[in-house]
Amino acid sequence: MNEPNLILTLPTGNVTATSLGIEGLAHHHSPGSGKHFHGRSILVDLASDGEKPGFTYLDEGGWRDPYADSVAALAGVKAGSRTKTALSNSAFSCVPITAYKSCHLVKTGGETTPLGEPRTLATFSNHTCNGQMTPEQVAQAIGRPISGARIPRLYMVISPIQLIMLSTLTPEEYAWYATNRPGKCFRQVMFTELSQEQPQIAARSRFEDARKVLAENSAKKTKAISVEDCLNQIPFKDWVGYRHETDGGLYVGDRDHLVLYPFPATIPYSWEKVEG
Repeated sequence: MNEPNLILTLPTGNVTATSLGIEGLAHHHSPGSGKHFHGRSILVDLASDGEKPGFTYLDEGGWRDPYADSVAALAGVKAGSRTKTALSNSAFSCVPITAYKSCHLVKTGGETTPLGEPRTLATFSNHTCNGQMTPEQVAQAIGRPISGARIPRLYMVISPIQLIMLSTLTPEEYAWYATNRPGKCFRQVMFTELSQEQPQIAARSRFEDARKVLAENSAKKTKAISVEDCLNQIPFKDWVGYRHETDGGLYVGDRDHLVLYPFPATIPYSWEKVEG
């Protein structure tokens, strides 16, 4: 039995106290064969001393006490339970990014692989944002060089909602814009860049129309293509950075900074060959 710890499961957004560890919890949650079921997820090991969280939850307005609930769940595991729910929903937006110890990709059958050590890509001190800013103005706001011609990037947002979109923003620019724009801001955002169109998600015309909208309106920086269960329909190998052909992986950001969890230097063959 492992020391009780707290694990955040995404995209479902729950925190579980468990003695099973990452791999044990992944198999515990696995619905079955990758040939017949869909159930990809991301597991995040959170800071804890086995009795209490090693971090402070972000304020949610007082409708629950996530810290006390987590302490109670850890105590339940220490008393003999294999798993105890600490938070059943909406945990992504109240667990600070600084609480993450490690991130793991999970296939349908419960097979896991850890992502690499995170590195900070950007810190944001300017929070003045509006929806009419051009990509160049966004770059200027975060102190980044203004690039020339922009080719739209394909992003998959994983949390707090799932969606596929095209954007003329770089990952750093998008993270700042998504967490600072008035009215539509995310408190925190987790996303990845995709290497190719996903015809199983939407008709080709959806991608073509999105590119046209972005090309004709310089103030339009993002265009949603699909809002649905995206993670289970797009293989991990289609994430930018999977083969280390260029920088990429799993991005996690808030209004103050953006970090990148890259793929490991070598993808384990035992994980790569498994379906799901």
